[in-house]
Amino acid sequence: MEKGTEKKNILLQVAQSIFARFGLFKTSVDEIAKAARMGKSSIYYYFKSKEDIFKAVLEKELKTLREKIAEAIQQSKSPQEKLRRFVITRMKYTKELTNIYGAFKDEYLKHYAFIQKLREDYDREEINTVKSILQEGIEQGVFFIKNLELTSFAIGTAIKGLEYDWTIRVGEKELEESIDSLLEILFYGIAKK
Repeated sequence: MEKGTEKKNILLQVAQSIFARFGLFKTSVDEIAKAARMGKSSIYYYFKSKEDIFKAVLEKELKTLREKIAEAIQQSKSPQEKLRRFVITRMKYTKELTNIYGAFKDEYLKHYAFIQKLREDYDREEINTVKSILQEGIEQGVFFIKNLELTSFAIGTAIKGLEYDWTIRVGEKELEESIDSLLEILFYGIAKK
């Protein structure tokens, strides 16, 4: 790895930790420079501003989240298991990736155009992931869905709505049990057969 890339990665790792602890507003470039054992001018060599550093941290966390989700889906065989692993992995890593979770939830950050764009892009990407899993289930004859767009949107919205409770208030075992219960309703309905 090139020395400049290595320094930038160290800087991002340090910034990720500081932002997670103190948030965007309470973190200064001076604190990041001190923790990374770099001069402030070195920071500005790689990034234009504190917001630019925060954006890079968010992009790094999103990349990690995408990779973990893709890996979980790829390791699953059935569409049902893919949907289950998608939701579990998304909740688990959203909890661990504190900065992305805060950026997507904290209202005071929504006026930043780059955060708004990341939110919108990720929401669209997530719905498309659900849609592709559902489409696979339709093609395999395990799902019957009248309106794929609406169903994908509804599942994506439900996941987002349960995010706070599932990432903050419950442990991993309870999370999996809750997801299994919700997916049971989704797969089998609530109507008496």
